[in-house]
Amino acid sequence: MDALSDIRFEVFSTCPQSSAFPAADYVEQVQAVARWSEEAGCKGILVYTENSLVDPWLVSQVILQSTKELCPLVAVQPIYMHPYSVAKMVSSLAHMYGRRLYLNMVAGGYTTELAALGDTTAHDKRYTRLVEYTGIIKLLLENTEPVTLEGEFQVIRNLRMVPPLAPELLPGVFVSGSSEAGLAAAKALGATPVKYPKPSAEYGQADADCMGSGIRVGIITRASAEEAWQVAHTRFPTDKKGQLAHKLAMKVSDSAWHKQMSDLAAETAAQGTPYWLVPFENYKTFCPYLVGDYEVVSDELARYAAAGYGTFILDIPPTREELVHTGKVFALALTKARRLKSFALRDPARQGLAG
Repeated sequence: MDALSDIRFEVFSTCPQSSAFPAADYVEQVQAVARWSEEAGCKGILVYTENSLVDPWLVSQVILQSTKELCPLVAVQPIYMHPYSVAKMVSSLAHMYGRRLYLNMVAGGYTTELAALGDTTAHDKRYTRLVEYTGIIKLLLENTEPVTLEGEFQVIRNLRMVPPLAPELLPGVFVSGSSEAGLAAAKALGATPVKYPKPSAEYGQADADCMGSGIRVGIITRASAEEAWQVAHTRFPTDKKGQLAHKLAMKVSDSAWHKQMSDLAAETAAQGTPYWLVPFENYKTFCPYLVGDYEVVSDELARYAAAGYGTFILDIPPTREELVHTGKVFALALTKARRLKSFALRDPARQGLAG
């Protein structure tokens, strides 16, 4: 196989949250963003789960009805439902729509939300539970015969999944890879670990910590850097109320990524790079942003790809136009990433994008 052909991108957008729109407008907004995402060539679309949001499975059905190929990436919180119910949702939707789903397995980060559901399980133990829980889902979907498992957290006996799931529709599985417990869970499950990236300059070629992983990142890009930054500051102005909400969230979250991102915000604020954490610091979103002209942002994406990241989960797109701009930088980045790998194969000492 051509050594350059293994560099490819799987791009997911993110579905709007129900808390951000009037109830009467929400379904229409989900349909619009799903269609924009499919038009832009996205593989799928992340659907959040949280105590304050509508059910992600119902949102995913709206997405399936509104598109032809887009794959919902459904966030799954074990405390919400039995693993059989998750497997049944996957097999039922596949049966009705012939579409593959992805599962974003979450251990839960806001301790207040978990406590409200009567769950006081410690952070690392939640990942132990997640491995068993996801393993049951996979067993049910991968086998046509009845399944029995006596686990630490769940017990199933002679349980069979009907309707059965076609092998080509088995769900892809993502797990947060921001903590050692999350990385271990992803490895145990053969899942894609998803991380919140550092600036691309901190990664080397074919970084062992990045290979086979995905990243969560927002993108604002235009033909000129001036226009991109103008859009960025207009969309995400500084907000004292948001900054207070961010500090409060820090106090009630035991997620490793929340602390890592906050530390990075302080380190990168004055570096003048495309890597931008102001939206995160002002509680407007939960991922870093890349802001700049097409060349600069595609350089950043190419370096992430060269390091080994192949899956990119974007922030919620505000317009169809934004995804068009984003598509341009991914096309440029793919060419640059392959050029980087070509240079590395010919001359391991050569690392630059120029030439």
